[in-house]
Amino acid sequence: MDYKDYYKVLGIDKTATPEEIKKAYRKLAVKYHPDKNKDDKQAEEKFKQIAEAYEVLKDPAKRKQYDRLGANWKHYQQTGFEDFGNFGGRGYASGAQGNPFSNDFGQDGFSDFFESFFGGDFQQQRRGGFGGGSYAQKGHDYEADFVLTLEHAYRGSTKLLNVEDKKIKLKIKPGVKDGQKLRIKGKGGPGVNGGASGDVYLNIKVEDDSRFERKGNDLYKQEKINLYTMILGGKIQIETLKGPINFTIPAGTENSKRFRLKGLGMPDFNKPAQYGDLYLTAMANLPKNLSPEEEELFKKLASLQKEESFM
Repeated sequence: MDYKDYYKVLGIDKTATPEEIKKAYRKLAVKYHPDKNKDDKQAEEKFKQIAEAYEVLKDPAKRKQYDRLGANWKHYQQTGFEDFGNFGGRGYASGAQGNPFSNDFGQDGFSDFFESFFGGDFQQQRRGGFGGGSYAQKGHDYEADFVLTLEHAYRGSTKLLNVEDKKIKLKIKPGVKDGQKLRIKGKGGPGVNGGASGDVYLNIKVEDDSRFERKGNDLYKQEKINLYTMILGGKIQIETLKGPINFTIPAGTENSKRFRLKGLGMPDFNKPAQYGDLYLTAMANLPKNLSPEEEELFKKLASLQKEESFM
């Protein structure tokens, strides 16, 4: 059984960061993907090697175990599995995590090297030898992007996700945030030999909304209000994610005055009954295309202001 240099396969250093590992994998996977290399056995084999290397190096625990192995490879060759526990740890199921829409992961035919150290054979050996019996493996984990509007984030959302020709109905609780990553347990690939099903990981993307700016669970909104209402006061209707509400503008409200509307922000993802606040900034909407009569009235008002300033 030959030693597999996974770092060499991906063309990276042993000090590579998780981001560098992912970047190298994606670049090579695109180059050697079977869809781009029809009937090319060498490219297919190269693709499998790349997938196997990434399967180990993307997982911190597997990578740590693999790095320990590298320093003790000759010792392992001499002693076999007997001393592996001295520098290894535990075996891992060989289910891969990937994108259900590309079929880049979950390739059959990982090498004997991989199966010996990270597959079920090693787990069987730890139980008392290679009896050839079956072993349980967790199903594949999948990752997908989930894009929703701010209103859907406010109210919660339901979406059908197609994973390996299987439709999964996903429910997202109210209050989810942009950049949040959710784990949907047991909705990934089926387990093998009684193993647990894999999981689905959702990368949440909440689209920008021209009406509101979100900061945590609070919302910020600018509202244009006519000059007369700012000066004299009055009721206006405000659009919120909860629905339209009536709000009273006090007389003499200054431009850019901010009001706090309690409980009209976003729901808390972990406590949906609790809400943030809506901060409303009043912006004076100056009248345009004044009639001669309106101009005359404003001039009269201006003269009155001048008289008061001299008193």
